[in-house]
Amino acid sequence: MASSAKTLATCIFCKIVKGEIPSFKLIETETTYSFLDINPLAKGHSLVISKYHAEKLHELPDESLTDILRIAKQIAVATGAENYNILQNNGRIAHQEVDHVHFHVIPKPSTSDTEGLVVGWPQQKVALDELAKIHEEIKGKL
Repeated sequence: MASSAKTLATCIFCKIVKGEIPSFKLIETETTYSFLDINPLAKGHSLVISKYHAEKLHELPDESLTDILRIAKQIAVATGAENYNILQNNGRIAHQEVDHVHFHVIPKPSTSDTEGLVVGWPQQKVALDELAKIHEEIKGKL
């Protein structure tokens, strides 16, 4: 579901798409817009966004997703990065800062914690019977 007209009018990414805020545009299609991140984690850190305003991925119409991964791939190749992250967050506690669906393309040029994405991965041990229950619950909703 798209957000209200007020949200659209104040959304920084919607303003970038409309040309109201300048950006370092990379690729634009009918449904997608990409540009360099102004606060990059590494050289070439870019954003790929849908022109359709939705706050979270599950609110985005499927037809708005057609170009996003292809463009992210093109940007990753163009940066020359052998290692990189494609990142998409949904909601504040999941580290989403701008309430408009967007994908980050983040080159990881070295093992340094000062360049690129630094990720903690707090794995949990789950009993196989619990995993089976979760599997059935999710599968039943697909």
